[in-house]
Amino acid sequence: MKVLNLYAGIGGNRKLWEDVQVTAVEINPEIAKVYADYFPDDELVVGDAHEYLLKHYKEYDFIWSSPPCPSHSDARRMATHRGQNDAIYPEMSLYQEIILLKHYHKIGSKYVIENVRPYYEPLIPPSVKLGRHYFWNNFYIEQKKFKDNRVRHEDIKASSIVYGFDLGGYKIDNKIKILRNMVNPEIGLHFLNRARDIQTSEKIQQQTLF
Repeated sequence: MKVLNLYAGIGGNRKLWEDVQVTAVEINPEIAKVYADYFPDDELVVGDAHEYLLKHYKEYDFIWSSPPCPSHSDARRMATHRGQNDAIYPEMSLYQEIILLKHYHKIGSKYVIENVRPYYEPLIPPSVKLGRHYFWNNFYIEQKKFKDNRVRHEDIKASSIVYGFDLGGYKIDNKIKILRNMVNPEIGLHFLNRARDIQTSEKIQQQTLF
């Protein structure tokens, strides 16, 4: 199964995937190095995930995309009201990718686009809500509760290991932010397993038909 993992970060969503051929795209070279250390067999592209999707979406059986979320986050909006940062426009790449994949995805392929629950009513309603995340996908996914292991304090020495990722030995900025934003690996596995089951079922039905 050929999988495209966009805005890969350090690979939280990908951690429990097995028996897949993964291409990961991450724009930050330092974060990409962490990903490469944990997933050395994946093809890693250091570049713009948004542009990569547009050029390569037809090449994959399963696509996972996690576009930047801060501009949609209620936490950032509240920080703006407290005078901690300036207001910013919501990043519309999220909706561009939802529309692109909904109308142009390869026949038979499955996709998931993940983001935080926004501070506004979503311009396109999500397919499912799991925990603090919204998902837009083209296959049925069951509701399920997952344990939330987010970093909840600012002491990196005490919280450098989350979901099995240890950033203690890396000289990168915003370690807490990276760990807090990471997708629970069990959620990533939940979506991939369901997509794989559906794809396998469709192939069996096609073989029976012909």
